[in-house]
Amino acid sequence: MKVIFTQDVKGSGKKGEIKNVSDGYARNFLITKGLAVEATPKNLSDLEGKQASAQHKIDVDTAEAKKTADILNDKKVLIKAKAGSSGKLFGAVTSAQIADEIAAQYGQKVDKKKISLKSEIKNFGEYEAEIRLYTGISAKMKVEVTEA
Repeated sequence: MKVIFTQDVKGSGKKGEIKNVSDGYARNFLITKGLAVEATPKNLSDLEGKQASAQHKIDVDTAEAKKTADILNDKKVLIKAKAGSSGKLFGAVTSAQIADEIAAQYGQKVDKKKISLKSEIKNFGEYEAEIRLYTGISAKMKVEVTEA
């Protein structure tokens, strides 16, 4: 019997995969536990529709990430911070502050978790930051910290 796996089943198949399995295994285990459905024409067309919509979402997200990367790549973000008399900042500049400044200066929303810094920013100066926008798509920016 041909079945479409709705979940990963160790040793049998992965989610979305169409496979021939024995009738008893399909009826008594896979279908009753909700791990697979019978590969009827309706179920096959539903699977194709789901795969097409998932691919469309990936294409849209990739295009959006490339557009954002083109806007942000090799740009500079200015951050004003307060410091003590020794020139050392009160605290550190965080990726959340950088994300807020990117939104304010360039109009692009970036998740703070996607910003990686080579080192903590605890002094005035210029630093490198990498923003991972999507799988395989990233932008490199400079972060300049000046006195407020």
